[in-house]
Amino acid sequence: MIDFIVNPIAGDKKGKKLEKTVSKIENKCKTAGVDFKIHLTNYPQHATELTTEIIKNGATNVIAVGGDGTLSEVVRGLIDFDKVTLGLIPCGTGNDFATRLNLPLDIEKALDIILQGNKKFVDYMQMPTTRGINIIGAGIDVEVLKRYQKKKKKNKMSYTVALVQTLFNFDYSSFSAEFNGEKKDYVSFLACVANGSLFGGGIPICKDADPFDGKLNFVTVGEIKKAKIPGAFIQLKKGKILEYPTTKMELTEKIKIESEIPLVINVDGELYENIPFEVTVVHDKLKMFL
Repeated sequence: MIDFIVNPIAGDKKGKKLEKTVSKIENKCKTAGVDFKIHLTNYPQHATELTTEIIKNGATNVIAVGGDGTLSEVVRGLIDFDKVTLGLIPCGTGNDFATRLNLPLDIEKALDIILQGNKKFVDYMQMPTTRGINIIGAGIDVEVLKRYQKKKKKNKMSYTVALVQTLFNFDYSSFSAEFNGEKKDYVSFLACVANGSLFGGGIPICKDADPFDGKLNFVTVGEIKKAKIPGAFIQLKKGKILEYPTTKMELTEKIKIESEIPLVINVDGELYENIPFEVTVVHDKLKMFL
């Protein structure tokens, strides 16, 4: 039995893709003689609730059908990891984690991988009150997301515009980070903890991040003169921000970040206030169809 959790507006605010997506899933499962059930989400965080509910009722193969947001919601709802395997059919506005996993963006090809049944452990990120799977951060990425959410059209170009606007209108943050037995102080654009390597619809924030290695990549970008911001932006788009002089990257299994000013935290595109910024990588627990 395969349970599909489908975001009806993934990649299309009006939901025009829904009928085609569901039809392809139904036809392929019927042809393969596989029992299945479609669960549609109706509101934000519904995928999390549905995931927990169907697993309690015996679901063992749970498939997220949507973008990074849908995937993250499903991950937050997972329980009984020893019994459950997660699958992903990427069809959202942003499919960054799917891209990092080298999953096809074609619905039928992605479903083929699930039907083949090959499984592999994938890391995820656990926080005291929630969890994520791709990127957790604070600082400029939060401000970019706020600008992006206000735009009428939600696509890669809109995100890039929001990023450029924010780069020229953003103040640095001061915070401390405790990891690998040390505590360090930073003045930075961002505090980014990466399990995946991409965000914002394909922007390579940390090309070295590996969701299979049991490590988190902690990335900070220090002070940049305004005149050099365009160059830094080009480096970011090229996937070379780690080579920028003020960028620092550290590997760790867990990290705690503190600031005198409360931080708004971006967990896979979902904004959280008043939660502790503590992240631990969880290795060899979450199985995915890959």
